[in-house]
Amino acid sequence: MDAASRDNPHHRNLERARAQVIEMLTRQALERELVSKSESTTGAPVDVVSQLVARQQHAALEQRLAHFHPADIAFVLESLPPDAREMAWQLVRAERRGSVLLETSDVVRRSLIEDMEPGDIAAAFHHLESDDIAELIASLPSDAGAEVLARLDSADQAEVRSVLSFPDGTVGALMDIDFIPVRDDASLEAVLRFLRRRKKLPAETNQIIVVDRAKVLRGVLTLEQLLLSEPEQTVAEVMTENPHFFYTDDAVPDAIDAFERYDLISAPVVNLHREVVGRITVDEIVDAIKDQQERESLRKVGLREDEDLFAPVWQSGRNRWPWLALNLFTAFAASRVIGFYEPTIEKLVALATLMPIVASIGGNTGNQTMALVIRALSLGQLGGRLLQKMLIKELLIAAMNGTIWGSALGVVTFAIYHDVKLGMVIASATMLELLVAAAAGAIIPVSLERFGRDPVLGSSVILTALTDSMGFLIFLGLATLVLI
Repeated sequence: MDAASRDNPHHRNLERARAQVIEMLTRQALERELVSKSESTTGAPVDVVSQLVARQQHAALEQRLAHFHPADIAFVLESLPPDAREMAWQLVRAERRGSVLLETSDVVRRSLIEDMEPGDIAAAFHHLESDDIAELIASLPSDAGAEVLARLDSADQAEVRSVLSFPDGTVGALMDIDFIPVRDDASLEAVLRFLRRRKKLPAETNQIIVVDRAKVLRGVLTLEQLLLSEPEQTVAEVMTENPHFFYTDDAVPDAIDAFERYDLISAPVVNLHREVVGRITVDEIVDAIKDQQERESLRKVGLREDEDLFAPVWQSGRNRWPWLALNLFTAFAASRVIGFYEPTIEKLVALATLMPIVASIGGNTGNQTMALVIRALSLGQLGGRLLQKMLIKELLIAAMNGTIWGSALGVVTFAIYHDVKLGMVIASATMLELLVAAAAGAIIPVSLERFGRDPVLGSSVILTALTDSMGFLIFLGLATLVLI
């Protein structure tokens, strides 16, 4: 969040209100726990004053949450430990629960829904659009999802099943089926009358999808074209032909790239016969980008996507075992490299203080290259000989930086230890380490993708192990050859 957003008075008020709600819920949970302990210890019932205070706090919290946007309620729920979260959830009005669930993370959503009856879940979903219902049902266990789906009316069921039929990660699974189609032979005046009868436009409507009699996409009619053209003109005369559109089986990253490249707000979605079945809007694209960034940030360090801040210690710790085990193994391998050169280190203690520098600068260079390669892979920019060109470019950058900063490090080392050979060794080791790190940063994610693995998952762990081991090996190996 930028500084302008943080300095916005509305934002400051919102943050203050969130903090107050969280404080009130936490205090209420603590008071409830103390009362419960007092009852179990003394056996005396709670006095009338305590009951009245609790009811007043309950009413104040319910009233406060009623004025929150669903996204802000979701933020509050995710900021609370499980007991307080459940208490707050009971204060959310039934007609707003579906909108709140849409804004929460998957793990918090599951924790809120697991204690609800299927009828209550269906009632919470009742006020939502079909594509939103499909998104929520997809996050439920299969049995619960089927039971909730059976409680919807027949029209909603058909639309939800249609959305659920598309695989995750495709535009079809992400699209909004609420769109406005008009015929290409209609007059603009007729379109305006049609829109006035609807009285409400779907969210993010900046254009109307134009179809022929067979519902095949013909073009789009922007609101500007509709309002500024003569009413007697037909849609076909003023519409934009050959608009940007997507097939239902297109990958979401391709849609993200197109929205970013062409500054789209919405675009039609068609099936294989080019019949319009929905649209995709910038709102869904922004949500997809956010989800993708969160997944990548967690998976890059070996965390699961369903990691909950307030999950039990045992559960969270067990989720992290595989990557800690891998990190321990790689760290042990790096220590064996150092152990092999113990006689060299014993003869020149300065090596022990200098070798972490070589490994550290190599890790930084490798992570820079790896970030560029992963981004290029996600955008499909490394086809053909582009990978080779990118690798050569990164190696040249590493050689340039290695020469400059290696020389600077060599001069500083000479100034401290007054040893020309030691300065030359660390300068040479720095340049070689940067070359190795750049090559590893490019090859590791590409290799993982070629083997059908996610290039983000664990790349940083593998890179750190390789740059550390090679940094120690190069530096201590050169020191053994030159200094001993």
